[in-house]
Amino acid sequence: MYANLKKLREKQKMTYEEFAMKFGISKEYYWMIENGERDGFSYKLAVQIAKAVNRKPDDIFLKMS
Repeated sequence: MYANLKKLREKQKMTYEEFAMKFGISKEYYWMIENGERDGFSYKLAVQIAKAVNRKPDDIFLKMS
């Protein structure tokens, strides 16, 4: 679901584990977020992730109906 997030993480040349460690979460949890299997994460975490890839949270996580 958040395929764009994967591209942004890879652009930073970071693995799931490296990226997850920046936010104090497990690589499995981050993988679930990146692959759209986990939607119930906090806005604070969304802001942290977006900041790490130089984007706004809405640009990555906002679902358009």
